[in-house]
Amino acid sequence: MAPQQNTGAGAEAELPEYAGHYRLESCLGSGGMGIVHLARSASGMKLAVKVVHAQFAKDPEFRGRFRQEVAAARRVSGAFTASVVDADPEAERPWMATLFIPGPTLSDQVKRNGSMEPAQLRRLMAGLAEALRDIHRVGVVHRDLKPSNVLLAEDGPKVIDFGISRPKDSELRTETGKLIGTPPFMAPEQFRRPREVGPAADVFALGSVMVHAATGRGPFDSDSPYVVAYQVVHDEPDLTGVPESLAPLVLRCLAKEPEDRPTPDELMRELRSVAASYDTQAFIPAQRTGGVPKPEHHVEEPARRPTRRVGRPAALGAGALGLAVIGALVSVHLLDGGSGTPRSTASRTTSAGFSAWGSTPLSKTSTPQCSYGAGKLLCAQPGVVFALDPSDGHLLWRHTVARTRRSGPPVVSGGLVQPSLDEGRLLEALDPASGRASWQRNLPAHSGLERAGGMLLVTGADGTVTGVDSASGDTKWNHRIPGQSMPYFSTFTGDPLAYAATPSDDETSTRVTAVDPDTGDVRWEAQLKGSLEVVGAEDGAVSFLSAEAVYRNTKAVVRYTPATGASRRVALAVPLEQAHATVRGNLVYLMGTGGSLVAVDMAARRQLWSLETGVLRGSAPVSDGRHVYVTAPDGRLLAVDARTGKLLGQTPPRLGTTSGQVVAGLPQPVIDNHRVYATAPDGTVFAVDARQPSAW
Repeated sequence: MAPQQNTGAGAEAELPEYAGHYRLESCLGSGGMGIVHLARSASGMKLAVKVVHAQFAKDPEFRGRFRQEVAAARRVSGAFTASVVDADPEAERPWMATLFIPGPTLSDQVKRNGSMEPAQLRRLMAGLAEALRDIHRVGVVHRDLKPSNVLLAEDGPKVIDFGISRPKDSELRTETGKLIGTPPFMAPEQFRRPREVGPAADVFALGSVMVHAATGRGPFDSDSPYVVAYQVVHDEPDLTGVPESLAPLVLRCLAKEPEDRPTPDELMRELRSVAASYDTQAFIPAQRTGGVPKPEHHVEEPARRPTRRVGRPAALGAGALGLAVIGALVSVHLLDGGSGTPRSTASRTTSAGFSAWGSTPLSKTSTPQCSYGAGKLLCAQPGVVFALDPSDGHLLWRHTVARTRRSGPPVVSGGLVQPSLDEGRLLEALDPASGRASWQRNLPAHSGLERAGGMLLVTGADGTVTGVDSASGDTKWNHRIPGQSMPYFSTFTGDPLAYAATPSDDETSTRVTAVDPDTGDVRWEAQLKGSLEVVGAEDGAVSFLSAEAVYRNTKAVVRYTPATGASRRVALAVPLEQAHATVRGNLVYLMGTGGSLVAVDMAARRQLWSLETGVLRGSAPVSDGRHVYVTAPDGRLLAVDARTGKLLGQTPPRLGTTSGQVVAGLPQPVIDNHRVYATAPDGTVFAVDARQPSAW
């Protein structure tokens, strides 16, 4: 077979004849990063093979991202996706082969044949709910579900291109020209709170997809993507034309707040009550035109990391919108769910005399978020804050809070327990001995909260910061922070200051402001090179992660010493996607979404080691100096030698039996007095001996 002539824009003039052992027969589709071919194996099996464009094959950074894409695709392969058959990310031209799925995309079907009939819509919704359930079950969030990513096969819809932002499909750009996403099918939190985006965003997208299938348009419709973005966040959806039997369920999917949307499991239960929603007919779209739509496969492109911190507003077109427009990316998060009943504590005595224990004090289906303070293990689950005895895990007290969303860990500030604050919720402080409220106060909606020493820093929607005394709840000061239009603070144990870091619009520099939390006074400020995120402060120096301009991966660690104005930068051997980091002396430990755990020595100005943990979307790492600890999505706790990067031990998985709920971030392990405390999706809080990880 002669080399195929390229028909895709911007790609090489000729295409290869083979990808691995698979003969490429014809082009199914072309995108910015590669071309998808119809191919056959030696046995004659039909495949869809994606081959990366030559110019990207020469980029080591892109190859790393393609490896992550292949790993994610293998993870979600199943009945409702195009299963991965083979791949070679290390080939001269990297490629990935999936089963060929005959059938049009939902986008093409609606375009050619108009809206779908009610019975077809019910089967489509049930199939997509089942697909999302299976995708979320393995810890993946799609983040780009839309009609062109749904193939209509005979046995039901297939979801493709999971978790990949598709710049070529989007018209929405920032002022600097960065492509961001597909606004009609993005959830409000993808614009407002990108770090909190979980599986509920996929459910929102499912609702939008259903409106498109029923009407040929989206629930938020405008020629301007900027207007659509505003409508998604602020306006009610237009469900005109959606069948009455499905409209209430679609409306629930399109709820503005993630916690108000049904899970895929709930959708499936609701659909069973809708007449004829589950029947045995094959999923064959009705043909209203003479021709049969050409089978179509979507070309995946690498996801982009969010370009701005949570809550930072971005001006969209002449200041028409004041909301942050953030790109979407693959993320694997910790499963979280409903309620449960107490379970007894089990313990095990180690050779060092420490009694390891595991307890499920409250809900069995949501992951506790814990910290150590006031001699207790302080934890939170949706709707409740509680305290455990750190010696054996028994429940000391519980306090109901007026919110149902997942909560961050409570901390002690001003001698009182301060629960995490959800947007527009009640701010309160609890007596650490009894769990009773010591004081309460209401805060305006859309407030950001950070604890700093004995103060709470509350950032309002207009950028004004209020300093609240943690012990009394009294306001100590209220004013704007010079140079920071919307400051969201980072604080670190043992450091007296709070830090706000805001990248410039072109992201070539970052303005960093250090604030005294007791007074709100600025202690120092600096304009540093690059797009930076504060990750630690020790010994008079502040550490940052530096993100690359295109894909938003972390490419370097930066340490700045304000007393001298000196800045030190250490590049990573391979950029990390959506990295979390912790600082311990001169060492910075980073955990990337793809499973890479990396140690950087800022004094020696070099990367010490890198370990592929196999943990997709692990927690932020913590270290006691000897070991580095990371929580995995399945509830495992991993211990790694801090000097060599060798895996020393891990606990058994504690995934639980529920699925469908995924929180935005995994809880960090907690270290205290040679013990490590961690939590799991089955509701367990457990403690192990930090000195003996090999015995876990």
